[in-house]
Amino acid sequence: MDIPSSNLSFFLSRGSPFITASVKSSTSLSITTLHTILSLSPSNNKNTKYTLKLNNTQTWLIYTDSPIFLNTLGASQVTSKPFSGIIRVAALPHDNPNNVAVLDRFSSSYPSSGNATLEDPFRLVYQWKKEGSGDLLMLAHPLHVKLLSNNKTGNIAILHDFKYSSIDGDLVGVVGDSWKLQMNPIPVTWHSNKGLEKASYQEIVSVLSKDVQSLNSPIATASSYAYGKLIGRAARLALIAEEVSFPNVIPTIKEFLKKNIEPWLDGTFPGNAKIDNAWGNKYKPQVYALLSDFMNLDQQNAHYPRLRCFDLYRLHSWASGLTEFGDGRNQESTSEAVNAYYSAALVGLAYGDSRLVATGSTLLAMEILATQTWWHVKVEDNLHNKEFAKDNRIVGVLWSNKRDSALWWAAATCRECRVGIQVLPLLPITETLFSDAAYVKELVEWTLPSLSSQSWKGMTYALQGIYD
Repeated sequence: MDIPSSNLSFFLSRGSPFITASVKSSTSLSITTLHTILSLSPSNNKNTKYTLKLNNTQTWLIYTDSPIFLNTLGASQVTSKPFSGIIRVAALPHDNPNNVAVLDRFSSSYPSSGNATLEDPFRLVYQWKKEGSGDLLMLAHPLHVKLLSNNKTGNIAILHDFKYSSIDGDLVGVVGDSWKLQMNPIPVTWHSNKGLEKASYQEIVSVLSKDVQSLNSPIATASSYAYGKLIGRAARLALIAEEVSFPNVIPTIKEFLKKNIEPWLDGTFPGNAKIDNAWGNKYKPQVYALLSDFMNLDQQNAHYPRLRCFDLYRLHSWASGLTEFGDGRNQESTSEAVNAYYSAALVGLAYGDSRLVATGSTLLAMEILATQTWWHVKVEDNLHNKEFAKDNRIVGVLWSNKRDSALWWAAATCRECRVGIQVLPLLPITETLFSDAAYVKELVEWTLPSLSSQSWKGMTYALQGIYD
């Protein structure tokens, strides 16, 4: 980030413990703080390192690649004589003197840029362009550490004792300018992962027949969100029929889907924006256009962002992409995000597109792991505030800077609403998202005493099937 009027260029790289700036020509600098400065002193005889202590118990270290002369001005400002070169500022973790040596060791190397690449199925690679001298120190959140530990071939070192506290858990030091985050493969299938007991087929067929009969009623909503859910439910009925060997209802479902999907694709649906009619009836390009809106595999296609919602550092989606609110970005329904990438992988299967299958499956795996890390609150949880972990088994809305028990549309007391919004839609991938049976039992038992909303009970009861 360049600030020409101040002769400053900042190298902003997520995960760096340092704030790094290049002062391009001789310039007097000023650093201000909301807190009272207790002391500022040079830490070596070269005047390339200073220690700044504040009255909020924080200690900050200031490094430069050439001598700088700093002084305090008033109670909350640091000024310098004219300086040019690289200046770096870092907070001392937990005000622990043992961590000074770590920051000293890596103070001369900084990232000027970085790239995240979905290199192979179930692998994400970070590569930073390193400037200065020596090895690069970056910070990893808990899920990073877990995935780095899965990869035994990476040329990195994890400094488990060097860590900062954060709302996401400890941020741990990692030495290395290339990280390989390795995930375990997850199944992307049309049918249930574990299969169904044949003894249950007849009961399922009976209910399925009634659900298919209800497709005779026209869809009354013009909402793309609600309309899409109804279409998705109908398509799932066909797959259930296929799995329980009951093909008789599939023609009825097929006709329903054809009648209700095509108006959106050929531009005849009344009252809504249309997909460009120039594409005519070539529905594959239209499907891929919908996919590209949130995951664009063509780097030359400037009509869409690379990943609209998915955060390649946090390893999960934000509901509004880059849009910031008062407490940062937020994500409520993790299961909807999970199903976006699950659906993308299924589209790849349907069209025989191995690259789409691989990319969709990899994003899906990360979304699931992040959900299990930050939204699923276990009894023994140590990532969340103790009081929050005691009172909650699942997060309502996760923000950059806070955790909410409530939802955008429901109070924290509606526990079944919270469970429901983190489960729907109920599909085969739900088994993978809620694969920890012990946790699912904790979640269901936490929810059952407060069940009151008839429309949301089903999701809680469905989860019981994971362990019972």
